[in-house]
Amino acid sequence: MKFKKQIYGMKAYQPGKPIEEVQKEFGLKEVVKLASNENPFGCSPKVKEFIQNNGINFAIYPDGYAQELRTAVSNHLGVEETQLLFGNGSDDIIAIISRALLYPGVNTVMADPSFSQYSHNAEIEGAEVRKVPLKDGKHDLEKMLEAIDENTSIVWVCNPNNPTGTIVADEELNAFLKKVPQDVLVVLDEAYFEYITDPSYKDTLHYINEYPNVIIMRTFSKAYGLAAFRVGYAIAQADLIAKLDPVRAPFNNTVLSQKVAIVALQDQQFIKESVEQNENGKQLFVEFCNKHGLKYYPTQTNFILFEVKTDSDVIFQEMMKRGFIVRSGNALGTPGYIRVSFGTEDQNRRFLSTLEEVLKEQGVLA
Repeated sequence: MKFKKQIYGMKAYQPGKPIEEVQKEFGLKEVVKLASNENPFGCSPKVKEFIQNNGINFAIYPDGYAQELRTAVSNHLGVEETQLLFGNGSDDIIAIISRALLYPGVNTVMADPSFSQYSHNAEIEGAEVRKVPLKDGKHDLEKMLEAIDENTSIVWVCNPNNPTGTIVADEELNAFLKKVPQDVLVVLDEAYFEYITDPSYKDTLHYINEYPNVIIMRTFSKAYGLAAFRVGYAIAQADLIAKLDPVRAPFNNTVLSQKVAIVALQDQQFIKESVEQNENGKQLFVEFCNKHGLKYYPTQTNFILFEVKTDSDVIFQEMMKRGFIVRSGNALGTPGYIRVSFGTEDQNRRFLSTLEEVLKEQGVLA
């Protein structure tokens, strides 16, 4: 069969191990998953109430234009409805953008390490991938500018960055956007937007009006706690959205996902409380790292990447045996580190206590 040559040797995305598999493998009654940056507090109670009290006609296709959700997000953000593009999670948006703008002969620029799906989709489309190493865990925007040439089609800025959790300050971003050629699309991936508390970050929506080559991605999967429903969206000038929309698969958001996203959007108190709890969890991890002299990246997300001063896979395996699923830095391009999503206060304290024991067993801590 005539497969694209570039897919030979590629590997499918490897998510963290599911809870049920870990329970079965190690005979555990309870497993805490802190690997996928999900909201440990679930979703808004209003979403649960809606699902219990509202039936869905499963024989009818969803609204392919997501009109009700489009109106709700438009009103929430203060943008025009024609400035929005909805996807089956942010991954779908990334695929749409890549399919529309990447092909053999063009290149795409991104930080390294950053979210793996940027390069993954670029490779599928046959485009050249240019990875620019992070500088102290942050995007090196000057080097990224140097990597841009006449064949560059897309630049990806993961802000905050996954897996380091760091942000690009507004002053830096503003200077960067002024220098990027107008025929190069700049994608600002803001999956963790709601968790940002650093005052150096400013809401980027105004850049949409200033730059026709800027598109912002956000999602309902993280702070809103709707990862299972797969709703991501992008914001850009209407002309840019109109060019991307034909690439989008029809009916790419289900009836139920559209409905619950609207309900979740209305409960901003839940988001506020989730962010407050997230900050408390972050503080516990920062204190742990400082206490034991472990380097970490200052995070503006619901996870933290920090060193364990030994093989990341060993710590990953030992913690999993004890009922905690995390991400090994070896899988993220950051060997010697682990990435841990913040859980509830009880989960965080139990995790850190267990990790301390494991690090002592491995000779990392005295």
